[in-house]
Amino acid sequence: MQLRYNFRISPTPGQRIAPAQAFGCVRVVYNDALRIREDARRAGLPFVSSALLSKMLTASKKTEARAWLGEVSSVILQQSLRDLDTAYRNFFDGLKGKRPRMGAPRFKSKRDNRQTIRLTANARWRITPGGKLSLPKIGDVPVKWSRTLPSAPSTVTVTKDAAGRYFASFVVESDPAADLDRFEDTGQAVGLDLGLTHFAVLCDGRKVSAPKFFRRAERKLRKAQRSLSRKAKGSANRKKAVIKVARAHARTADARRDFHHKLSTTLIRENQAVYVEDLAVKGLARTRLAKSVHDAGWAAFVSVLEYKAARYGRTFAKVDRFFPSSQLCSACGVKDGPKPLAVREWICGNCGTVHDRDINAALNIRTEGRKVAAGQAETVNGRGAQVSPVPVPASRDEAATHPKQPTAPRGGSRRESPAFRPGRKSMARQQRAHRPFDQRAPRWPPETAHSWASKRAATGYASARLRSTRFVYRAGARPPRDAPGTRVIEHDLMRPA
Repeated sequence: MQLRYNFRISPTPGQRIAPAQAFGCVRVVYNDALRIREDARRAGLPFVSSALLSKMLTASKKTEARAWLGEVSSVILQQSLRDLDTAYRNFFDGLKGKRPRMGAPRFKSKRDNRQTIRLTANARWRITPGGKLSLPKIGDVPVKWSRTLPSAPSTVTVTKDAAGRYFASFVVESDPAADLDRFEDTGQAVGLDLGLTHFAVLCDGRKVSAPKFFRRAERKLRKAQRSLSRKAKGSANRKKAVIKVARAHARTADARRDFHHKLSTTLIRENQAVYVEDLAVKGLARTRLAKSVHDAGWAAFVSVLEYKAARYGRTFAKVDRFFPSSQLCSACGVKDGPKPLAVREWICGNCGTVHDRDINAALNIRTEGRKVAAGQAETVNGRGAQVSPVPVPASRDEAATHPKQPTAPRGGSRRESPAFRPGRKSMARQQRAHRPFDQRAPRWPPETAHSWASKRAATGYASARLRSTRFVYRAGARPPRDAPGTRVIEHDLMRPA
């Protein structure tokens, strides 16, 4: 398994000039290649291959307009073309359904939050005996090592984030035998019920409180953002305020990430199997709980838990999101029905067991997760159907076309239609009758042209700046009772105002 280790590096002020130049060269090469492919697509030409782009890059270095590309390592420029290929591949795979859909490749900007360059072994970078990172045309950069690398790294990626911090990310190959022997076999299985009040509730009764990093830092973030809004655009103080806001957000994100890694490592070390619920995070993020959902970071935690389980030989499974974990009794298996979120404890009507809502859900998730991991049929959902139903052909009556209801002819009376019941007001008339008096449409004089366009324009919907203007229609006379102070103009209502 390939792993990525991230370390903080501290280049000197003189060494930061070369990375800034490298970031700009990589961005220009990426944008030029993307523009060439987009122009070919608009012209109906074949897709420009990577080999042709590489030849064009080599030729552009010999021109006066792009001669400065030769001042940086050629490896990072070629890796920029590989990044563009990866972006196109992910976009096309999303269209084919091989992966979640992604947008088309976009142009990079110097104002992006992240600036990166990637160097392979051909770039002749190395780690010095003194523990520094030697980069071509940059020099030896100090590294803050927090752990030792398990093997020799193959590539290194230098990144600058929005807070102005520099990181070096190494890609290494882990030893599968050593990873499997790192944690001993415990033989225990755990079910997790993720939430907002408690970040995770375990089936053994333990509850992990939600740290709520963003909520705790919200006051400082608000103060820093308010200070940023008061700075003049383009000033040096505004640049300092931008970095201050970015550092505040970075501290929150780093604390959340550290919490996810520590909790996931503890769960993997103590349990042989881990089962979680497949939550609809995107759907929950569109509700009024969006800020708390994003603050919890469920999706990031589950992804970290999944790759650690695969690395250390643990069993990991996701229970379907439609599984009624809160409705089933973990003691007898009887479904007691849905319950509002305010109900935190309930008594089973069949066996009389008193359940804690979250612990009972975690127990049901563990039971269902064992079935999913073993490949058995899943439990029925809250509506009594299979949680992941297979597609079946529709019945004959469902697939047939229903006959259309008879309607009144165009221009005729609605009372001629069989679907209209005499003596009952239409829906539009009922809604109009229940409007407040000041919102009702005015009565129109008989000489007014009764067309839909004339009514919309006369009520002021045609143009907001003509709402206080009375109209004289070309096909009619002036409306009676002109209000004093209003001006009368001639206007054709059939034309856009």
